[in-house]
Amino acid sequence: MAKLFGFSIDDGKNKAPSVISPVPKTNQDGVDNYISSGFYGSYLDIEGVYKTEHDLIRRYREMALHPEADGAIEDVVNEAIVSDLYDSPVEIELSNLNAGDTLKKVIREEFKNIKEILDFDRKAHEIFRNWYIDGRLYYLKVIDVKNPMAGIQDLRYIDPMKMKFVRQQKKEDPKTRLLDLGPKGPQESVNEPDIEEYFLYTAKPNYNSGMIAGAGGRKGSVKIAKDSVVYCSSGLVDRNKGTVLSYLHKAIKALNQLRMIEDSLVIYRLSRAPERRIFYIDVGNLPKVKAEQYLKEVMSRYRNKLVYDANTGEVRDDRKFMSMLEDFWLPRREGGRGTEITTLPGGQNLGELSDIEYFQKKLYRALGVPESRIAADGGFNLGRSSEILRDELKFAKFVGRLRKRFSAMFNDMLRTQLILKNIVTPEDWEAMGEHIQYDFLYDNQFAELKESEMLQSRLGNLATIEPYIGKFYSTEYVRKKILRQTDTEIIELDQQIEDEIQKGILPDPSQIDPITGQPLPQEGGEMGEVPQDPDLEAEGEVTDAQAQKDARKAEI
Repeated sequence: MAKLFGFSIDDGKNKAPSVISPVPKTNQDGVDNYISSGFYGSYLDIEGVYKTEHDLIRRYREMALHPEADGAIEDVVNEAIVSDLYDSPVEIELSNLNAGDTLKKVIREEFKNIKEILDFDRKAHEIFRNWYIDGRLYYLKVIDVKNPMAGIQDLRYIDPMKMKFVRQQKKEDPKTRLLDLGPKGPQESVNEPDIEEYFLYTAKPNYNSGMIAGAGGRKGSVKIAKDSVVYCSSGLVDRNKGTVLSYLHKAIKALNQLRMIEDSLVIYRLSRAPERRIFYIDVGNLPKVKAEQYLKEVMSRYRNKLVYDANTGEVRDDRKFMSMLEDFWLPRREGGRGTEITTLPGGQNLGELSDIEYFQKKLYRALGVPESRIAADGGFNLGRSSEILRDELKFAKFVGRLRKRFSAMFNDMLRTQLILKNIVTPEDWEAMGEHIQYDFLYDNQFAELKESEMLQSRLGNLATIEPYIGKFYSTEYVRKKILRQTDTEIIELDQQIEDEIQKGILPDPSQIDPITGQPLPQEGGEMGEVPQDPDLEAEGEVTDAQAQKDARKAEI
């Protein structure tokens, strides 16, 4: 197993001696634990972290089955992945990429091919939900070994419980490299760690032990090259244990508390709901043994003998179990008030649900979902942005961060596809990868309402300050301070206005009278021509249009 399965892309990571660092580069998920026992280690010794990851993933999946947690997860997934009848959930955005139109067209086509291989348009909800719950996502890139330039042929999902990302330190080079720390020359001898990164795939991992297959690939494991696997993590890391966490992790305690309080409420209501009777049986001066025997005879004579079986729906006689309507039988000695029957009332506060509602809100807060979404009878109001809860805006930003993190999966796939097809080189991708963005369909109208109201307020301020432009304020000041336009937006808008004037879409400002706002008379007009009122004909057209509009309203 000295040879890795899969393929590797040479991206020219060999550094010059002038940039040597004793600290290795952090890996993809932010976890910096690696083994240094050589290439053939006995096992992956990370102090049971892998077992803990198994337990965590299994717990996350169990949490997703709880109705309240599932509702919150669905709110997050539905907000992040918007399924539309005609549009794709995500499209690539290349406006910030400094490249030619031909290259951009090729990149768009390759991204479309990747989505088709993933079947992302149909399975987007399931893919994002699995990533959100597990906290990590693995896909194996399958290529044609005989024809790598054909690109990715298939993307196969891998269960996170069967995969582990490993960073292993190779044997140190006996030759030391010098690090220049100042003008006096080399001051210190520093070795840069040589780190090997790969994935370990175990078809049948041992979930009960804290060890998986060895670093050398024993126990049925396969070492897979880093470039052959798509790896996307949540970005949340437990620094103490070096474990990647899910976004559900902080809700574990809240969900357990909600489950416990619900179970205790059910038990309390079942036990205190019915009214019970207390029988005080007069046993006179009978000895203790005979008194107990007499009490049992009376109980067997008058007690409720029938028991309802909830599993089968049958009513049967079973003396082994105590029914919920079981009465209490107590002996009373001579000198008492004789045989007496009293009633034990049921619980009085059986309708209290404030504690349940509190823990439900706590669960939603832990998952980052607004509390207002718990109420099933709550209406959806699209009013003014001032009426929108701050929690909804926070939730919209949270979903945006999730989308940004999830987009790393597309970036990895697109990088491999473009390099394999010789469209770009690894060096070119390093420069252009960070400028490629992904545009998700947006379904949260709250931020849009906020922007609309802000624009309306700015335009109102512009109308107020317009008489003072050129007197106390400059045009540039108004555009930057009132309209909040950036330098880039100003250049783009000016260019667009100029293009629309040349195309005749907008009138030329030089041909407009600044006082009346009407077009200036054209040169070459005949002398003595009676000027016509330009507004008469327009007023007639407006009147006719208004009359037609009023007629349509009356019909409706």
